[in-house]
Amino acid sequence: MAVIIPQKYKLKLLPETTEIAIKDIKVFFQDKLSEALNLRRVTAPLFVLSGTGLNDDLNGVEKPVGFDVKAIGGRHAEVVHSLAKWKRTKLADYDIAPGFGLYTDMNAIRADEDLDNLHSLYVDQWDWERTIEAADRNLGFLKDIVKKIYSAILDTEEMIYRRFPHITPTLPREITFVHAADLQKQYPDLTPRQREHEATKKYGAVFIIGIGDTLADGKPHDGRAPDYDDWSTDNGEGSTGLNGDIMLWNTVLDCPFEISSMGIRVDPGALRCQLDKAGCPERASLKFHKALLDGKLPLSIGGGIGQSRLCMFILQKAHIGEVQASIWPDEQVEALAEAGIRLI
Repeated sequence: MAVIIPQKYKLKLLPETTEIAIKDIKVFFQDKLSEALNLRRVTAPLFVLSGTGLNDDLNGVEKPVGFDVKAIGGRHAEVVHSLAKWKRTKLADYDIAPGFGLYTDMNAIRADEDLDNLHSLYVDQWDWERTIEAADRNLGFLKDIVKKIYSAILDTEEMIYRRFPHITPTLPREITFVHAADLQKQYPDLTPRQREHEATKKYGAVFIIGIGDTLADGKPHDGRAPDYDDWSTDNGEGSTGLNGDIMLWNTVLDCPFEISSMGIRVDPGALRCQLDKAGCPERASLKFHKALLDGKLPLSIGGGIGQSRLCMFILQKAHIGEVQASIWPDEQVEALAEAGIRLI
C-alpha cells in the first residue's frame, strides 16, 4: 500500500528525544487509565495454544503466526492477535469484583496486515478488562467508560504540551458519540471508511457505536469477531451494539485515526446469537466459549488502546515506524527517507 507523505512535514522531535517522549507517554497514560477505570496490571502471554478459542479472530480471515511446541507433544501454539478473550478468563481466575479490572501490555504479530502509515506487523496496545454488573450492560455505562478513557488521552496530550510546547494539542475537549447506523443513513452513498472520514473530520474525536452487526444496507460498518464484543444487542437508542471504536482526527495525515476498539462483552445469550449470525455455532464447544456459556466467566467490559498509535498521534508523527521498531517494504522506507521521515 502507498504511504502518505504529508506536505511540509516538520520533524518536531529528534529520534533520541522521541524515545524519551515515548516512555513519558506510556508511563503517564497507563497510570491515568488504571486510576480512571480501577485497573491493576497483570502479566500477559505472547502466545496461546490453538483450539482453545482464546485468541482474537479479528475479522475471521487473518492467519495467526504459529509454531509447534516440542515439549508438549508437538501441540500447535499461535501468537496472539490480541487478548480480547484471555483477559476475561483472568477476571475469573483472580476473582476481580465488579467495578475493578486489569490491564496489560499486549504484543502481537499480525502477518497479514497491509503496511502503511498506520499499520505495522507489530501491534502493541494496552489491553484492559473490567468486571461489571448485569445492570451495567447498557449504552449509558459504555459512554461513561469512553469518556474516562478520552479524558486520560486529553491529559496525556496536555502533559506532552507542557514538556514540548511546540507540540500543540489538537483534540476537542469532548468526544462525540455517533451510531454506525446513523452514519449509514446520513451518508448512504459513502463507504464505511468514507463515513468515518466525514464524521471524524467534523467532530475531531468520535466514538462510533455498533461495529459488527449488519446495517440497513445489509453490510456491517466493519468486521468484529462474534465472541467478545456485544454488537447484536438492542442498545436502547434505536440501534444495536454495545461496542465501538474511538476515532481521532489526525491533523498530520488529514485522516481518521482509530486509537481504540472496545465494548461491553457478550453474555451467553448474545454469544449464541452472534455465533449463529457469523455462521460459526460450532465455536460454542471451545474451552473459552463453553466456560462463558456455563456461567463461569464474569460479565465484563474491555478493549485495547494502541500504544504506538497513541505515541504517534500525540507526538504528531507521520508514520508509526517513527515510534516503534518494525520492518517495512524497501520502497516505503526510501520514500519516507526522501521526505525526511526517519523510522526507528
